[in-house]
Amino acid sequence: MSERNAVTWNTMITGFSRLGNVDKARCLFDEMPVRNVASWAAMISGYVSNGCWNKGVEVFREMVRNGRVEPDEFTLCSVLGGCGRMGMIGLVLGKSIHGFIVRNEWELNVELGTALIDMYAKCGFLKDASLVFDMMRETNVVSWTALICGAAQNGYVNEARTLFERMQKMGVRPNEFTFTGILSACVQAGLVEEGRRYFQMIEEYGLKPNVHHYCCIVDLFGKAGELEDAYAVIMTMKPEANMNVWGSFLNSCKAENNFKMAERIIYKVIEMLRPEKDGGVYTLIADLFVMGEKWDDAERMRRLIVSQNVRKPRGASFISSRSDLRT
Repeated sequence: MSERNAVTWNTMITGFSRLGNVDKARCLFDEMPVRNVASWAAMISGYVSNGCWNKGVEVFREMVRNGRVEPDEFTLCSVLGGCGRMGMIGLVLGKSIHGFIVRNEWELNVELGTALIDMYAKCGFLKDASLVFDMMRETNVVSWTALICGAAQNGYVNEARTLFERMQKMGVRPNEFTFTGILSACVQAGLVEEGRRYFQMIEEYGLKPNVHHYCCIVDLFGKAGELEDAYAVIMTMKPEANMNVWGSFLNSCKAENNFKMAERIIYKVIEMLRPEKDGGVYTLIADLFVMGEKWDDAERMRRLIVSQNVRKPRGASFISSRSDLRT
């Protein structure tokens, strides 16, 4: 192009980000002669949507330090999405953003309010999330869902169910994400019959159960020891079961010390394993073979783990220092 403006630069940044190539997007961002608020928002959103939350927050901090461009609503919503996944470090920044919204007397509309609810809930501060929800003049199914999922994630099962009932009474129709949240709450509390009822409600609302819903119900039945019901769900589900569903069922078989049930699917699952993603399932299957006294199969799995350099996903923790808390 003989002439490029901010719109063309921003379009390229967004395009590469959506393809998952955030490094190329960042190169373009750094080459821009002049950046507007949309440029900063596009780069922050690109990092956050690709799971690079720390980098997204760092770009936001750079924007604030730069001082030439004031953040807009879209920018704040994007960075709040990253804050919710960064533990205490993200909470401190999220509270600062909340303070910025209050000081500047911005309206707590659906978009900003929902972003704050999601941030507080993911950081474990459900009370603050509820306060934001109550302060919003207008809410929608996304707002309700963020609060329901937040309650479920933090173990407030009764609160999640109460919110779900309130939402229905208010005439707000739940969406597929709402059902994922309420089914997750049932899994945590072992509420089998309630989980059945919510699962049946999905189609009553004109929705089709997706793989996340099936994963929840399989996990629910499995943890309750109802392996036959869990197996029946897997065999009849319309979307093809993914490794989360298979792994959940096998894990329940191990917990129930029932190799015969696991043996129904275990060889099929082995054919679907991916070393770079399913490390935990490799180890689970090896343990199941040992439990079933299938010593040769167990040894083959152990050799496979070594030969394919399988790595079990590692946990993560967030440790904050004073320098990390600066905005």
